[in-house]
Amino acid sequence: MVKAERRRGGRARWLVLPVVALAAWGCVRGGSDTGSPARKPAASASASASAGPAPGASSPSGTYDPADYAPQVRKYAKQAGISAQLLMAILYNEDYKPHDPAFERSWQKYKPDAAFGIANMHRAAFDQTKRGRDFAGRKWEELPDDRALAVEAAAWYLHDMSAQLPARWAGSLSRDELMALGYNAGGGNMAAFARGVKPGSQASDYLTRLRDNWKKSGTAVAG
Repeated sequence: MVKAERRRGGRARWLVLPVVALAAWGCVRGGSDTGSPARKPAASASASASAGPAPGASSPSGTYDPADYAPQVRKYAKQAGISAQLLMAILYNEDYKPHDPAFERSWQKYKPDAAFGIANMHRAAFDQTKRGRDFAGRKWEELPDDRALAVEAAAWYLHDMSAQLPARWAGSLSRDELMALGYNAGGGNMAAFARGVKPGSQASDYLTRLRDNWKKSGTAVAG
């Protein structure tokens, strides 16, 4: 994937949103969304009580809980040959902002390099990941409205990160941890971490949250 700025900040950043974005969101909720997202190259995929949807459903409205999408996580993780627990943990890591389609499009107008969907994927990351895959005909703009597509794309991105890892690496990071860092920071940074380069503060924060989310992610996909 093409070089891009990593996802910045955490859940707290979304608790105090710019007035411009909130105003735009209100307009979109009223049916006035006519803008189209701007192009942003990306080296990383992410630069993070209602009843759960039935298996196969995408249901983009209502309260979002990553565990609601355990059936899709298990399905696409198996297809991509990656850990379902890792994929679910990525969804928990990326659950730091409201994943409402109207909000995401409003925020993207305020911040053109914003990512889309519950897995927070940038346009260039999605466009490269989909090549030669079953969803090759789909568009990045569909991610906010199709959560199953977002999960599928994230699964194959992680598959691609796994393929880029060397047979052996320095340090104590596990394969899943390196793949998660690749998801967040891109393949180039993942390779550096595999060589023993110490992750910076943002990558370390992402890794800490991954570990914090690991147990509940395993529970979510166990069923």
